Amino acid sequence: MFRSFSWRQTAEAAVGATRAGAAYGRLGGVARGGCAVMLSAVLAVAISRAQQPPPSNASLAQKPSDAGVHPVLAILRDQEAAWNDGDVERFMQHYWKSDRLTFSSGGKVTRGWKNTLANYRRRYPTAERMGKTHFKNLEVFPLGETAALVLGEWFLQRQPDPLHGNFSVVFQKIDGRWVIIHDHTSRAADEKQGDAT
Repeated sequence: MFRSFSWRQTAEAAVGATRAGAAYGRLGGVARGGCAVMLSAVLAVAISRAQQPPPSNASLAQKPSDAGVHPVLAILRDQEAAWNDGDVERFMQHYWKSDRLTFSSGGKVTRGWKNTLANYRRRYPTAERMGKTHFKNLEVFPLGETAALVLGEWFLQRQPDPLHGNFSVVFQKIDGRWVIIHDHTSRAADEKQGDAT
């Protein structure tokens, strides 16, 4: 177990250690001098660190308030338009065309771009079954310069069974282009659970 000390506690400990070192250093002047120099350096580092602000999480992910101009939002809007036009193939163009693409839904994981497209075609064979979709409450968390996490809600208007739920997608910039490398989509808890693709 690690304990957290204030700089004053650290300084008091260092002073106590210096006194103990001085007593021990009576065996030889070199040992006493070396101990004092070393403990002085430790004390200086401890005080310096105590005065520094705590590390920021900004290096891992920026706040979603910075998301308004992120390029992945335009991609999601294009996916909405493609879906509402009944164009599954265009909708899928924004996914990574790789066998390593992953899509999690309904407790299952689909791997690969072709398999994901096949699932969409099977579950939404016609424009009527696709209905009209809309994404809301989008939050983009940039993960460095070449990746981003997006959280949001999806709504599917169709008769007789409209659906809604939430999603999280991971974008990565590959060969200069933002693509979805992972999608986790689920239905709302008040609806029958199942594969959203």
